Amino acid sequence: MSDDGGLITRLPFRDTRLPVRTRVADLLARLSLDERIAMLHQFAPGVERLGLAPFRTGQEALHGVAWMGPATVFPQAVGLGATWNPELVRRVGEAVGREARAMRARDPRVGLNVWSPTVNPLRDPRWGRNEEGYAEDPCLTSALATAYTRGLRGDHPERWRTAPVLKHWLAHNNETDRDTTSSSVRPRVLHEYDLAAFRGAVRAGAVAGVMPAYNLVNGRPNHLSPYLREQLRTWTDQELVVCSDAGAPSNLVDSEHYFDSHAEAIAAALLAGVDSFTDHDQDASKTIARVRGALERGLIDASTVDTAVGRLLTMRCGLGEFDECDEPEGAAGGIDGAFDTPAHRALALEAAEQAVVLLANDGLLPLSESGVRTLAVVGPLADECKLDWYSGSLIRRSSPREALAERLGADRVVFADGLDTVRLRTAAGWVRVPDAGAEGERPVLPVLRVRSAEEGPTDEGPTGEGPADEGSLNPAHTAGRTDLPPLTVGDTPTELSLADWGGGVLTLRAPSGRYLTVADDGFVRAAAERPGGWVVQETFTLEAHRDGHLLRHMGTGGYVCVAAGALKVAERDSDAEGTVFRLEVVERGEDAVARAAARADAVVVVAGNDPHIGGRETEDRTTLALPAQQERLWRAAHAANPRTALVLTSSYPYAVGEAADALPALLWTAHGGQAAGTALARVLFGDISPAGRLPQTWYASHDDLPDLLDYDIIAARATYLYFDGAPLFPFGHGLSYTDFSYGELSVRRAAGLTVACEVTNSGPCDGDEVVQIYASAPGPSRVPLPHRRLIAHRRVRLRRGERVRLFFTVPVEDALGFWDVAHGRWTVDPGTYEIHAGASSADLRATATVTVEGPPPAPRPVLRRGLEAADYDAADGIVLVDRTKVRGDAVARRDDAVGRLLFRACDFGAGATSMTVEAARDAAAAGAGAEDDATVGVHLADGTTLATVAVPPTGGRYTYTTVRAVLPTSPTGVQDLHITLRGGLRLARLGFSG
Repeated sequence: MSDDGGLITRLPFRDTRLPVRTRVADLLARLSLDERIAMLHQFAPGVERLGLAPFRTGQEALHGVAWMGPATVFPQAVGLGATWNPELVRRVGEAVGREARAMRARDPRVGLNVWSPTVNPLRDPRWGRNEEGYAEDPCLTSALATAYTRGLRGDHPERWRTAPVLKHWLAHNNETDRDTTSSSVRPRVLHEYDLAAFRGAVRAGAVAGVMPAYNLVNGRPNHLSPYLREQLRTWTDQELVVCSDAGAPSNLVDSEHYFDSHAEAIAAALLAGVDSFTDHDQDASKTIARVRGALERGLIDASTVDTAVGRLLTMRCGLGEFDECDEPEGAAGGIDGAFDTPAHRALALEAAEQAVVLLANDGLLPLSESGVRTLAVVGPLADECKLDWYSGSLIRRSSPREALAERLGADRVVFADGLDTVRLRTAAGWVRVPDAGAEGERPVLPVLRVRSAEEGPTDEGPTGEGPADEGSLNPAHTAGRTDLPPLTVGDTPTELSLADWGGGVLTLRAPSGRYLTVADDGFVRAAAERPGGWVVQETFTLEAHRDGHLLRHMGTGGYVCVAAGALKVAERDSDAEGTVFRLEVVERGEDAVARAAARADAVVVVAGNDPHIGGRETEDRTTLALPAQQERLWRAAHAANPRTALVLTSSYPYAVGEAADALPALLWTAHGGQAAGTALARVLFGDISPAGRLPQTWYASHDDLPDLLDYDIIAARATYLYFDGAPLFPFGHGLSYTDFSYGELSVRRAAGLTVACEVTNSGPCDGDEVVQIYASAPGPSRVPLPHRRLIAHRRVRLRRGERVRLFFTVPVEDALGFWDVAHGRWTVDPGTYEIHAGASSADLRATATVTVEGPPPAPRPVLRRGLEAADYDAADGIVLVDRTKVRGDAVARRDDAVGRLLFRACDFGAGATSMTVEAARDAAAAGAGAEDDATVGVHLADGTTLATVAVPPTGGRYTYTTVRAVLPTSPTGVQDLHITLRGGLRLARLGFSG
C-alpha cells in the first residue's frame, strides 16, 4: 500500500528509491529478446507496453550543441585547449549540457548521450581533425576533458544532465585511409601517451563511455580493442557504454576484411565490449539481422546481448528517463535546461577572449583608439565567422570587421577581403550569374552585437524559442538548392571573387555573396551561403589545358561543361570533355589590400582556413604552409604599411617563420564561435591582456615532422616531449601585454610531489598568467625519456603588482614515472629529477630538484618470464600486429625491411642453454617450396650469434608454432639482446632456459 492507502502501481524500474542496478535488472527482465536486440542499434525503438520512448545514442556537442539548429557556438575545441583553463572549460560544458536539455524539451530528436569531447592528443598538426582535440599533451588534454565532461554531466549525485562519450578510442590521428590503416603503437606510447589522455576523465567519474575510432591499432580494429576490457573498464566501477563510430561495424567486413561475415564481426564487437551500433543510419534491420545470425550460429548467447543492453539502460536510467516525476524533464536536482541565456552569451565571449594567443609583438599591440584614426581590416577571414562540421547554427555572429567597425565607427575601418576578382570566358561567351531578381534575395543572417562581460548581459536578439525545424540528425544528407537558376554564358561577364585555399583548391563567390556550388542535378549555381557539407560542393580546381583551363568540381571529380547554355558538371565516368575556360584577373587581391593598408594608420590581416576545406574530417593536410594567396596578402599589406599585424584564425598551426620575422605582431586564435570578432577586437585594443597559450607545437616546417602514420613519438622524436629541433613557437607559448616574474620554486615529496611557486605581475597592467609545471630527468636514463613533460598548470589572474603563491600536488608516478616494458608496470627509477615552473615548455623560469631513492632497476628476468616481442626497448624496420583477433601483439617486419629489435639488460643468470621462438607464418607469404626464408636471428651486443631459427609455414597468421633451438654459446649475466627478423613471419615471444 502507498502512504495514502492507494495501491502501489509503480514498476520497480521506475522507482527512484531503488538502486540503479536493481532498476535496470528489473527492466531488462521485462524486455523480450527481440526488444533487447533492437536496443543495440543507435536508434533504439520505444517499447509502448512499458512506456519506454525511443532512444538515440549520439548527439554531437563538441563546442556547442551541433546539427540540431541554432545554439550557442563556443570556440573550437583546440581553441578551448588554448585557454589552458579547466574551470572555464567546465562552465562551457555546463552551458552546452543545459542547452541540450532545453533543446530536447522542445525537440525530442535532440539527444542526451553526447559524443564529446575528442581526447586524442594532437600528435601531428597535419591531422584533418586537429580542430577537435584539446592539445598535443596528454596531461593537458586529460585535464580539459575532465572539466568539459564534468560540466556536461552536472553535479547531481545520481541524475546526469547529459551522458558524455569520449572520442576516439584509440591512437587515432589520421584521416588518410582511416578505416584501413593500422597505428603501430608500442606499449610505452600506448600507456604514457594515448591511454593517458582518456584515463583521467574516466577516473573522475563524469564519463558515460567511449567511442572506438575507425582505425586499427597494431593490426586489430579499434572496435575489437582488448583495451576496452583490460584498461578502460578497470579505471572505474561505473558501467561504461561503448558506442561504435558511424558505419564502423560494417567496416570490419567491407573495408577491413577482418571477418568473412557480418555475424562474426558483430559477435566479436559485442564480446570485445561494444554496446551500441551506429550503422546504416536509422535503419536498424541489418544490425538486428546480424545479431540474430550470431545467436543462431552460437557465436554469442543471450547473456552477451543482456550485458550490452544493461549498460545502455544504466546510462538511460542515469539520465532520468525512467523516473516517475511530475517536474518537466531536466528540472529536478539542478539539471534544468537553459538556452541562449545572457550568461551563455557572456561565456562564449569570455572563452573566445581567453583563447587568443599572442605569438609575437614588437610593440605594435595593443592598439590605441586615439592613435589609430583609420584601421585597415583585410584578408579572407576579416569579415567571416566560420563554422565547422561539429558546430551548431549561429544565433548571432561577430566577425573582426563587424566588431572593429562597431568599436571605431564604420567610417574609420577600411576593408578588403583580399580575394582575386576574376572573370571566366568560354568559346561560347562569358560566364554569368543570373541577375539578382532571377536569383532571389540573399537571406540575411542575424548579426547581433556581442557585449563584453563588463557591459553585462542583454536580452536582445532571437531567443530560439521554436523547435529545431531545420536541424538534421545527419547533415551529410542535406541536399543543395535547385530552386535557383544555373550559371549561363553570354555577352556580359559576372565578376567572381576567387579564394585559393592552398593546393589549388578554389572557391568562387558571386556578387550576391553566394558561393558557386553543385547540387544533385549537376548544375552549377550561385546558391550556397558558405562552403560546407560532408562532401563539400563549393570547391573547384583549375587544370591547365591547351590555351586555358579545365574547371574541375572537387566534390564530384567531374569537369564543368557548357550544356545548352548553362554550366553543368559532367559525370565523372562520362566521355564528355570539360569546357575550356580562360581566366581573366580583373584585380589581384593583394593590390586591393595594399591600397587599403596605405590609407590606414595600422593594418590587421586576418588569414587562416575554412574549416570545411583543406584539413578536416576525412582529409589530412600535406603541408603546414599558409596558402600562397594569403602569403601575398600579408606581404602586400606590410610593404604598404609597416604597422601590420597578422591574425591567423585557423583550426591548426602554420609554418609562418617569415611572417614571424617580418611583422611587428602575430596572433593566433582557433575559430572562436559566435563572439570571435568581439573577442579579437578587445584583445587588439587592450581591453584585456591576451593570455592564451599554444596547446601544440608550431613547427618551422612540415619537414620537421615524421610520417603522418608514424605513431611512435619516442622513436620518431615527435611532439614537444621528444622533438630535438627548434620549433617556430613551442608548446605552451603565448605572450602578454604585461610581465610576470617567478620567485623560488620548492618541491616536497610526501604522498605525492607538492610544488610551490611564487608568481608576480611585474608589468604595467592586469593580466592572466598560465603557470606551467614540467618535470625532466637531466641525467642519463636507461630508457629515452621526454625532454620535459607537463605535470600541472594553472591559469591565474593577477592585478598589476599582485603576487601569489601557488601550490600543485601531483602523484609521483604521474610526474616522474614511465611504463617499464621490462616488467610490464609503471615505475619510477631512482635518481635526481628536475621540476620547472615557467611560461612555456621552452621558457622555464624556476627549477628545483627532487631525489627518488630506491634500489637500481632490475634487469629483465628472461629465464623466468621470457621476452614478449612487443616489449622491445628499441626497434627498426618493424610493425606491431595482432597476435590473435582477440588480444595480444606480435612483431612483423615492415614491407621488405629487415626487422630489428633491441631488448636491454636481459638477465641470463648462470647461463641459458636453449631458446624457444613462438611465431606464426602464413603459408601464402612463405612462397612455394621456400621453408627457410623466414628466420629469427638472435645475437649479443658484441656480435656473438646465439641462434638463427627458421620458422616454417604454420597454416595462417594466427596459427603459432614453437621452435626450439640449442644455444652453442651460452649467454650469462646481464646482456643486451638483438633480434633480427627476415621473411614473412610474426614473432610473438622468445623463451630461454638454462
